[in-house]
Amino acid sequence: MSRPRISPRLSLLVCLALWFCSGIYAQDDAGAEPGIQSMSVLTFAADGTLFVGDSKAATIWALDLGERPTHTPSERLVVTDIETKIAALLGTRASEVLIHDLATDPVSADVYLAVSRGRSTWDNRWQLPNDLTDATLLIRVDAAGQLEAVELSAVTWTSGRLPNPVAPDKQHRWKQGTSLRVDTITDIAIQNATVYVSGLSNEEFASTLWKLPYPFDGQATASTLEIFHGAHGEYETHAPIRTFLPYRLEGRDHLLAAYLCTPLVTFESASLAAGAHVKGRTVAEFGSGNYPLDMVVYRNQGVEKIAIANSNLPLMLVDPRDIEAYEGSITRETPGYTEGVRYEIRSGNGIQQLDRYGDEMLVALQRLPGGTLDLVSMSVRRL
Repeated sequence: MSRPRISPRLSLLVCLALWFCSGIYAQDDAGAEPGIQSMSVLTFAADGTLFVGDSKAATIWALDLGERPTHTPSERLVVTDIETKIAALLGTRASEVLIHDLATDPVSADVYLAVSRGRSTWDNRWQLPNDLTDATLLIRVDAAGQLEAVELSAVTWTSGRLPNPVAPDKQHRWKQGTSLRVDTITDIAIQNATVYVSGLSNEEFASTLWKLPYPFDGQATASTLEIFHGAHGEYETHAPIRTFLPYRLEGRDHLLAAYLCTPLVTFESASLAAGAHVKGRTVAEFGSGNYPLDMVVYRNQGVEKIAIANSNLPLMLVDPRDIEAYEGSITRETPGYTEGVRYEIRSGNGIQQLDRYGDEMLVALQRLPGGTLDLVSMSVRRL
């Protein structure tokens, strides 16, 4: 998309008006590198647009990666010890390579990784990559397992800014030295020309769900969220959603959201109106002491399932029909930390990131017992 040139002064005034009045800042500027400060989250839209959630800048960047051949993966993808291969590409050591997120291009089936140099300081099981440093490198892995650093100045981009993000000077209450700003954006999903963004705002009830129209040509809106956390035995408004996805339940659009320690909660999409405070319905508790890292929907022989990757629990499978059949909600402390909707465990220990890889496979980053990290695909028929 091209636009006529306007004077620098008028351009600055327009940009400032958009930034401060509507919470949206949109630009299309091929040849100028987007000002991404932290690649906290990566998510692809169905058309191949790559969305980058930038917690530090409180901005969603939409990257047009240009023309590329369509590819449907039919062979397994296996890249062993990927941290060593990334280190060789960047001229550093494997112990310094930290992968923050993974997303698969639905057009080319290339896998994109948000990367930083910061793993050597990872010494606490409660830390997440975004707690340690900011990812500023985008690495592409093709179907043959070849790695390439993406030149961001070569892509066309637009951006949308989140209004009222959590302030950088607010500190995490039990992760000493960690700014809550790293959780401004914890996940992104795109549905019906709307970008949904979970994270923390500067509101009294900090857990927030933003909605941004896409293309970024309108005003961002925000709802604050409240859930009952069975493992903690209390209602909570400050812990952000860790991962979520849109899903249609009983004929109505919902968001399925997973939180730390590990409640599964449903929010009806229609309730997420501008300025609303929304209480979710807790339908499951999957275990304490765990971060849910990724949720993806896949279809196996006509039946949809939801796969959930975790920091300290195995790969879990949930049947959406069980969510629909579950009546009521969890509103009391949960003995043993598990209750509600049933789930199945698969031998997926060590999976750190997860995404779909075509229609027949999932792709994951998996930490092996020997310590190396592999990028591998797996058939949904074997789940």
